[in-house]
Amino acid sequence: MSFAAEKLETSGRPEICVVLNTALAETAVSTMMAQNFHWNVAGMNFSSLHQQFQEIYEDHFAGQDDLAERIKALGGHADGNLARMLERSSIEEPQGKATSTDMIAALLSAEETLAATLKSSGAFAADQGDTLTEDLCIARGQAHEKFAWILRAHLR
Repeated sequence: MSFAAEKLETSGRPEICVVLNTALAETAVSTMMAQNFHWNVAGMNFSSLHQQFQEIYEDHFAGQDDLAERIKALGGHADGNLARMLERSSIEEPQGKATSTDMIAALLSAEETLAATLKSSGAFAADQGDTLTEDLCIARGQAHEKFAWILRAHLR
């Protein structure tokens, strides 16, 4: 039994890299947000939130690497410039000191945004015939949806 493997057309790669760089930027912003909250959380739920925020930023840090490596595998440039990441990201951080509830709500919003970005990025990649990028986006999107569920549970 034999089959012909389909190669990803090079014409679709630059556009896939653009959407992946958006997902990379939003992941980087949310990584730093979670780490900032890990450093600064206080109150009755300190221990559980301190640990939860660490789990989130550690996951997101690894996710950044996965996204950047996929961009490079596609022949693109993984844009790690912080100013451009902030410009590219639709995730906004709270300004000033945040309460633990504000922190949870901000991260929940970030996780929901990331899940949506990755869903649309994966769909775009699939439309271009890039099922490997689609698979990465699905896996990362599922991780963000799980974090959103956990954070949402804290607010109930």
